[in-house]
Order: sequence, then C-alpha cells, then structure tokens
Amino acid sequence: MESFSAYLSDLLEPLAAWFRSLNIPEPITHWGHPAMMGIVIFVMGSYVAYSGWQGRLAADKEVAIKNRKSHRQLAPFMFTFLALGYTGGILSLVMQKQPILSSPHFWTGSFALLLLFSNSVISKLFVKQPGLRMIHAYLGTVAMGLLILHTALGIKLGLSI
Repeated sequence: MESFSAYLSDLLEPLAAWFRSLNIPEPITHWGHPAMMGIVIFVMGSYVAYSGWQGRLAADKEVAIKNRKSHRQLAPFMFTFLALGYTGGILSLVMQKQPILSSPHFWTGSFALLLLFSNSVISKLFVKQPGLRMIHAYLGTVAMGLLILHTALGIKLGLSI
C-alpha cells in the first residue's frame, strides 16, 4: 500500500506544485479542506438526512412529499461536493508532502463515499421496493455517522501535521 501511496503522490505532485506556486497561505492549504467539508457534512448533510427521514416519517402527506423532494434534489449535490472535497483533501495532503493513504481519515472518507454511492444506486434502481428503501434510509444514516467520525479523525490529522 505504501508503494501505491507514493505512486499516487508522485502522480499528483505536478498539480500540487502548481497550486503551491500560487502561494496560497498555509492556513488555507492546511484548514481549507476541513472548513469546506465541515459545511457540506454538517449543514448540507444534516439537512439531507433530516429531509430524508421526514419524507419517511412525517404524518402529513404533503410534508412527507415536500421533504422527499428536497432530499432527492439536494442529496446528489451533497455527494458531488463530498467527492470533490475528497479529491481536494488528497491534493491538500500532497501539497503538504504528507502520506495520503495511511490515515484512518482517508479510509473513513473512502468508505463514506462508497456507502453514499451505494445508497444512490439503491435509490435509483430500487425506489419502488420498500425493503430496499428502508436499507437506503439506514445506510444513509450510517454514512452520516461515519462522516461525523471522519470529521473527528480529520481534526486529529490536521492537528498532527
């Protein structure tokens, strides 16, 4: 795994060097990824999770429909921003000359994206199956919990660099 990490770092180094040449202030290089992803996870993510569960649990049918619609509209943007932030986080580590595949933060982020991608597949292909819709709800909740753990691990990583 270490050799793949070094290979990936070498592959990304020209792009990291270009960003370094912009003389971005160190605090932005160091804490920009966590700040932006914190917003996505805690603002967008909490709303996506809340609207998803309200779409399932609301007693008022109109409220449920409104929440399901909001969930369907915002969840793809949340996934896109998380995927972009994932690549930005990797690039930030390369810019700071840090190993990229060795931290638990990297692995929780990778697994969270995999869970959210799986959840999007479930929602698109099996939307009419109540059992899989329930799996979708719980899988999304697990993914959000994992993203909270991911945040804690990211703060620990950021403080250690």
